[in-house]
Amino acid sequence: MEKFQTNIYLNMPDLHFSRFCEEEYKVNRGIYNTIEQWFYNQGVHNIINRREVILNFFLFVRTSQNSNKKIKFGHGGLTDLLNRFWCEYKVAQ
Repeated sequence: MEKFQTNIYLNMPDLHFSRFCEEEYKVNRGIYNTIEQWFYNQGVHNIINRREVILNFFLFVRTSQNSNKKIKFGHGGLTDLLNRFWCEYKVAQ
């Protein structure tokens, strides 16, 4: 998977970055916070690296859902997608 390289988004203040995710990927703040916490728990402690991983995760979900619209997770779907992405992402590293 290609890494997200846009430093403009990675260096935004937290509120602006979460709003960008909400506007671009239609992910509410609660889901965003859950995703961010999940990657932090996986050891992605550097904020810039974590944001890069989050954006790559959103691209992964869009690709897997074949959609450029709102990302949908469904019951238990978020954890499943996070785990699938993390396995593929770690292999690509």
